[in-house]
Amino acid sequence: QVQLIESGGGLVQAGGSLRLSCAASGRTLMYYRMYWFRQAPGEERKFVSSINWNGDSTSYEDSVKGRFTISRDNARNTVYLQMNSLEPEDTAVYYCAARIRARGFSSTTGDMDYWGKGTLVTVSV
Repeated sequence: QVQLIESGGGLVQAGGSLRLSCAASGRTLMYYRMYWFRQAPGEERKFVSSINWNGDSTSYEDSVKGRFTISRDNARNTVYLQMNSLEPEDTAVYYCAARIRARGFSSTTGDMDYWGKGTLVTVSV
């Protein structure tokens, strides 16, 4: 079992940058593929990015490709999402999630095994 806590959200101007962190306690993160999802008001929770157990495979939703970078530091039990060139459309609650490594890749919300409580990112014009 792993507990996930997101941090780093806040208010930023369009074109600016933020780095989100997901700190884990419990089992080491090397046993999980890690994900970021986001949910805007009135919308469903959607996939943003994922990274495999050792960081050699990443995936991104089309709208964030070239702007967001996911990374992980298993020694610190932390996953990061570097967000550059932020747009108002990026405003959402961002959630960290974990999927058991042995289950392979999935980018759907129902296939996640653990969720954090989220951190709010607001991008102003």
